[in-house]
Amino acid sequence: MSFQAYLDNIEEKTGLTPRQFIELAHERGYDDPATKSGVIVDWLNADYDLGRGHAMALVHVIKNGAKIDAKHVGTGTAHSDESDTLWLDGKASKPAAPSAAPTAAH
Repeated sequence: MSFQAYLDNIEEKTGLTPRQFIELAHERGYDDPATKSGVIVDWLNADYDLGRGHAMALVHVIKNGAKIDAKHVGTGTAHSDESDTLWLDGKASKPAAPSAAPTAAH
């Protein structure tokens, strides 16, 4: 499952976008660099019933923003993402992926 798919699944389960989770974490001070990941994982599990994998995906965006390592982009594997920038504002508002340009007939 791609990183973006994790975030999309979290939105389906909770009704909250990653951006909304970032705001909630900020209100609790969990975006402070000194906050340990385990504290955030425990909060997400207790309040939203998220498992460790999904919670860690949110920990990443809470602490690091939307950028992911380019080594996970376009690899063609099950964990491959389309871009090194995650969409945090919800599936409904996500721009469609560009389609391949049609080739000219000769």
